[in-house]
Amino acid sequence: MNKTATAKKPVFHVQDMNLWYGNNQALKNVNLEIPKNEVTAVIGPSGCGKSTFIKTLNLMIKRIPSVKLSGELHFNGQNILRDKVDLVNLRKQIGMIFQKGNPFPQSIYDNVAYGPRIHGMKKKKQLDEAVETSLKQVALWDEVKDRLNSSALGLSGGQQQRLCIARAIATKPSVVLMDEPTSALDPVSTLRIEQLISELKNQYTIVIVTHNMQQAARISDQTAFFLHGEIIEASDTDSLFSVPSDRRTEDYISGRFG
Repeated sequence: MNKTATAKKPVFHVQDMNLWYGNNQALKNVNLEIPKNEVTAVIGPSGCGKSTFIKTLNLMIKRIPSVKLSGELHFNGQNILRDKVDLVNLRKQIGMIFQKGNPFPQSIYDNVAYGPRIHGMKKKKQLDEAVETSLKQVALWDEVKDRLNSSALGLSGGQQQRLCIARAIATKPSVVLMDEPTSALDPVSTLRIEQLISELKNQYTIVIVTHNMQQAARISDQTAFFLHGEIIEASDTDSLFSVPSDRRTEDYISGRFG
């Protein structure tokens, strides 16, 4: 059963989407609405299609030559699987955070300024403001404001991940995709990222892939449970965790498999 969660206007509307790597089908008839200014968690065991799904949302998956897609993927009303899309502009609107903080081997300042520069921002005053605003949004400004010209690689793991979030939001996207953003972090850094996600959803739509059931329950508004490339159930998070409508969902969130 696939219970769609919300009456809010969706940023993404996914309809009957299928994806193959060569002859191997990785996503099967996926249907999901992702509402604006909410956190959607994507859960499921390893190899169930979570990361593949999130990488379709900004068409990053199309970089793989063997990939074939069918169905519909509407972003703000446009079917980006069918229509001709400016990928540079699409990825400006849809930021991406990966499992491990991956700052560029450049200064803290240049990491955050990278996106705005790529998209034509040249004036130093504007760049300074963009860098400061983004670092403040991720609660990193006070920690790094006196060493903006130092290498980003000198930051701790948690700081590097927050820097990567600052880099992603510096281009003022409407969506931020996060693929297990805390899996490599200690509990204190994880908590800071979770608090940050809860604050950022006021300005951004967030989709987060996580293996951590407690994390999904803590921070998300709706949750989609994937298994073998299918969405078994999608619902508001409280309902999915307290009264799942499918036995497989109950078995997974209670730890019987996965």
